[in-house]
Amino acid sequence: MIHLKSPREIEKMRRAGALLAEVFVEVCGKAQVGVTTLELDSYAEELILKGGASPAFKGYGGPQQPFPATTCISIDDEIVHGIPSANRKLKAGQIVGIDMGLVLDGFFADMACSMLIGKVSDNMRRLWQVTKSALYKGIEQAQTGHRIGHISGAVQDWVEQNDFSVIRDLVGHGIGTRLHEEPSVPNFRSFEGNVQLRSGMTIAIEPMVAAGGWKIKTLSDGWTSVTADHSPAAHFEHTVLVTDDGGRILTLLEDGRDPWSVVDSFGKG
Repeated sequence: MIHLKSPREIEKMRRAGALLAEVFVEVCGKAQVGVTTLELDSYAEELILKGGASPAFKGYGGPQQPFPATTCISIDDEIVHGIPSANRKLKAGQIVGIDMGLVLDGFFADMACSMLIGKVSDNMRRLWQVTKSALYKGIEQAQTGHRIGHISGAVQDWVEQNDFSVIRDLVGHGIGTRLHEEPSVPNFRSFEGNVQLRSGMTIAIEPMVAAGGWKIKTLSDGWTSVTADHSPAAHFEHTVLVTDDGGRILTLLEDGRDPWSVVDSFGKG
């Protein structure tokens, strides 16, 4: 069932999103050569708790296989769900995806971005830019009267026009009082695309794009998803409210700025 959010609930999600955006800017500011992924994760958890929220990812998946960290940090051919480690230091030339969520006052926020560390190849920079642009092309379509397929098609067309591949085994999702709610939000045209968008729906739009093929595999840790051909991948995500005028991003900074514009100014790539 899809739950349409009331103005009061939307405001709670906006506050959760603003806190998460603030945490992201701080964490990305520390994503430099030589820093371990566990250091970034620990800093993220500290900031989330300080803000009065709880990490959304830590323990996710239940007692059988709980995710062990606050953030997913995925490097190069890792698409999503990379587990932070004290043994992994960031290196120049990498593309590093950071995915993070939190719950504040009973409502979730979820977002992700990829960063370029030091000097990278031209193709990796283009992958990063195309994936980021695909996110906003999807957000533009999050409009009352449209369907999920409008979002999916806009993302897929843009990515494939630029000779990259949309990952098909991983999709966006509804979000609210749970991290993952209905509907699914694929980044490619599918049977799920017929779901009607209505004002008050809140969804996480998250293009995941590979420089090579779209097929993936999961590593032995049970979480990390990598491209089957080991080509690099990128990932961007915002939590978005469907409105009559298009998607309204709920994961903006308190002053209304998009955190990715701030992160880009760090000039790591």
